[in-house]
Amino acid sequence: MSFNPYKTKGSLFIIAEIGINHNGDLKLAKKLIRRAKKAGCDAVKFQKRAVDIVYTSDYLDSPRDSPWGTTQRHQKEGLEFGKREYDEIDNFCNNVGILWSASAWDEVSQNFLQQYNLSFNKIASPMLVHKELLELVAKEQKHTFVSTGMSTFRDIDRAVKIFEKYDCPYTLMHCVSKYPLEDADCNISMVSTLADRYACPIGYSGHEKGVLPSILAVALGATVVERHITLDRTMYGSDQSASLEFKGLNLLVRDARRVMTALGDGEKRILENEIVCANKLRYFSKNDFSWKS
Repeated sequence: MSFNPYKTKGSLFIIAEIGINHNGDLKLAKKLIRRAKKAGCDAVKFQKRAVDIVYTSDYLDSPRDSPWGTTQRHQKEGLEFGKREYDEIDNFCNNVGILWSASAWDEVSQNFLQQYNLSFNKIASPMLVHKELLELVAKEQKHTFVSTGMSTFRDIDRAVKIFEKYDCPYTLMHCVSKYPLEDADCNISMVSTLADRYACPIGYSGHEKGVLPSILAVALGATVVERHITLDRTMYGSDQSASLEFKGLNLLVRDARRVMTALGDGEKRILENEIVCANKLRYFSKNDFSWKS
């Protein structure tokens, strides 16, 4: 049976985005996986790039100081996991009991990921306009979470047509590509806007420092939440400051799931306790309607 994040009505699917916050350290990646599992997340996600395809030679040769060297190439290659690392991640996640996937930034990387029995795919916001990559992913017909940062409705329309063409189930993820993201720029109302425009499941991929915008997204109907996680927001890395540490991740999972429970199904009903209250607090003449009748 194919993976379906909505197999249980009213459920919330929570993805802990490890991304490149592992800093090329497999031990650190495993710590983050354990923490995501302990917090109650449903899945963890990484990022996969073929550095020489994603970036130009001039860019890779340009200077950048990092723990791995003095060029952009040193930094980009230092953050990449290869087959050995992903084999271990695959085994580790299976043993821990948590789903994993990765967002590919190029076709070579997506082909690489196909060797693993991944339950879902993810399109990162920069890749939303990469037609060839979208078609490669859509042809797999795995449920795909599609982030919409940096995109116009026209961009999203084109992506949606590709997934519908290949009958590939998808969820659009409201996203603002700013790291970290201030509350004033979150625009959480887009969750409702996307739902009205596309009539498909909507999620939220957030980069804010706290948890409130993510909780609001769930209250507005987001059925998937994806947040970057880290051991320490002060660590080296472009995504660390926009990530949740363990305490924040625990709060997110707890409160987001509480929101889903509290929202209910919108059906009007009278609880047994309400009948007891009505009999105590409402007064009727003998000819009036009574809860006891």
